Amino acid sequence: MTSMERRIKLKTLNSHITCKICRGYLVDATTVTECLHTFCKSCLVKHLEENNTCPTCTIVIHQSHPLQYISFDRTMQDIVYKLVPGFQENEIKREKEFYRLRDLPYPKDIPNLGSEAETEKPSANGVPECDYHRMDEQVNIGLECAASNLKTLKRRFVRVSSHATITHLKKFIAKKVLDGIEKYRDIDILCNDELLGKDHTLKFVYVTRWRFRDPPLKLQYRPRIDI
Repeated sequence: MTSMERRIKLKTLNSHITCKICRGYLVDATTVTECLHTFCKSCLVKHLEENNTCPTCTIVIHQSHPLQYISFDRTMQDIVYKLVPGFQENEIKREKEFYRLRDLPYPKDIPNLGSEAETEKPSANGVPECDYHRMDEQVNIGLECAASNLKTLKRRFVRVSSHATITHLKKFIAKKVLDGIEKYRDIDILCNDELLGKDHTLKFVYVTRWRFRDPPLKLQYRPRIDI
């Protein structure tokens, strides 16, 4: 260790990398966009099912749709994984155990339901485009149109990274049925008739909204309804 380096005990950083709700290290770190306070995603979503305020500062996030104003904080989660020895590995083991105890298929083991073969497509410069998320945990989704004034997708089943968010799906659907990815804000996505937050990951939706059901995860899309 050089003279310019000094060791910092992990406990001195704990207040910055722990969830104020469960008091544990952050898992799927999720930040309230209004005040920038961060919590475990499952803790925050559970809190917002009954409340519309930040658990730390009590600011009103949104009167009717607070879940639309929270965002996954990948940078914070990466910091937690790097600072806490073995934490990421233990979380993966715990996650696998969660699926096993509920007789749910581990998403990365779900067979590919897509009708098109997964092949590397050449880009404009002739170099194959690599799928950088191919090694991610995968989720298979069935997308159903819930409105007569929208086109039905030609390919209803898609296989995507579990890290993809509802916003990613909205952009995909907007490109296919509204002829413009920039129109994604005009799309709502639901699961079991419940409107899903734009920053929910598909992994989170699968575990919290599709428990005890067989794959694929079934989602509905419709034109946005302002309440």
